Amino acid sequence: MKRSSGVSWTQHKKINMKNVLKKLVGMKALVFILVLGLGGTFQNGFYLTAISSPSPYIQSFINSSWIHHYGDEPGEKTVTFIWSAVVSLFAFGGLIGSMTVRFLTSRLGRKGAMVLNSAISVVAAVIMYISKPTNSFELILVARFLFGFGAGLGGNVHSIYLGESSPKKIRGMVTLTAGTFLCLGKLTGQFAGLREILGREECWNILLCISTVFCVVQLAVLPFFPEAPRYTLIEKGNTEQCKNALQWLWGPGDYKMEIEEMLEEQAVIGEERNKTLMDLLRDKHLRWQVLSLLVINGCIQFSGITAITIFSFDIFLEAGIPEDKVRYVSLGIGVSEVLVSITCGLLIESVGRRVLMWKGFGGMSAIMVLITVSLYLKDYSSVIPYITVILIFLFIFFYGGGPAGISLANEIFIQSYRPAAFMFTGILRWLGFAMLGFIFPLLIDVLKSLSFVLFSCVCLIAALYVFFILPETKGKTPLEISQEFKNIRACGSSKEDDMCLETKL
Repeated sequence: MKRSSGVSWTQHKKINMKNVLKKLVGMKALVFILVLGLGGTFQNGFYLTAISSPSPYIQSFINSSWIHHYGDEPGEKTVTFIWSAVVSLFAFGGLIGSMTVRFLTSRLGRKGAMVLNSAISVVAAVIMYISKPTNSFELILVARFLFGFGAGLGGNVHSIYLGESSPKKIRGMVTLTAGTFLCLGKLTGQFAGLREILGREECWNILLCISTVFCVVQLAVLPFFPEAPRYTLIEKGNTEQCKNALQWLWGPGDYKMEIEEMLEEQAVIGEERNKTLMDLLRDKHLRWQVLSLLVINGCIQFSGITAITIFSFDIFLEAGIPEDKVRYVSLGIGVSEVLVSITCGLLIESVGRRVLMWKGFGGMSAIMVLITVSLYLKDYSSVIPYITVILIFLFIFFYGGGPAGISLANEIFIQSYRPAAFMFTGILRWLGFAMLGFIFPLLIDVLKSLSFVLFSCVCLIAALYVFFILPETKGKTPLEISQEFKNIRACGSSKEDDMCLETKL
């Protein structure tokens, strides 16, 4: 197919993408994305992986701290219980932080909530650092809760802020950077935890608070950035400030189309306040959007990616990889996740969200079956363990190339419901994280390699749901996407039921 100018459609796409990237690099938006990312989901990813390396040193410190305080040995069960609390308080803090998203983003705005989150992270880092010189394991518990709170709040606000600050034509690419920084945080946590870096006994408290340097940078720089344009216009009604914010971020222009779309959405919302989580769950007209969040986010949590991230050491040992090589294999997985996420960001606007998601989940489902087979056959050949490693790398490829970076809550909800939607996804994420962290060790102990069959089934369910139900959101406004959900009909539904399935705008 040729255009009238003689330039093919493929060439036109390449030229258009090149112009977008050139514009992105040339404007302040790139600095905005970097600052927001390093103080946002990067922190979340870092604390997911950094805790693994110093775990024996922290347990030893808990033992000595208990003796210092109480004068007697705590016992193995007591130390194990306190260590479990150290791990689980991060997830509990993340859950509580997610539950405050709607309240804080409405009261403080997107920028104010992000600044508050960075301040909390700095306080948590100070508490974590002084826990060792003060010989207090209790301070570790407090710091882990605060780090988790910041991860739950900051991860969600980061995505909201990005989504409400980016033009429609590159919204997917910009919001996907939240997933890229999450992967980068995981990789940095793994790298910093190497014995050659900070993975030594005398450095564990430094390791667990070193990433907060980026939060300090965010505290210093972010106040000079504008508030999210969509929030400024739709919720605060300031058209001029919205236009100035778009120009500050993305360069000169009247941004007439973007502003008209926001005004249209503002007219639909009217004087309605931001909806609560209960409003979101009770509104029968939003059942397809809520169901989509539940299915996709639930399936991501139980797809096996969390198990591979947290328990990669145990999985590779189970596969037969020598113990002295496991940590470096895990580091390679982190590198792959970052590279795939960046690649996905470059493709998402041309390929579309829906295609990347159903193919990603489908590939993950097939690979989980193959991993099950390879773990079962590991004793038959010395080559099989390395095949398992390759399969896990492929699993990361399909995950990072699809489900990982697509923020459904940003795409499928209008302004008044978006904070509540992020609150809902945050609760799903952290509850799933806590549940899987508790259940997976039992699964792999009882079912061994067969536990991965369960993950395969979950991925297959997600792939089928996306393929048959979820509409494409590429290049569409929230109102247009809501209309797509309005057109979904349940099989065999009556006319009255069809009316109930309409999305309320």
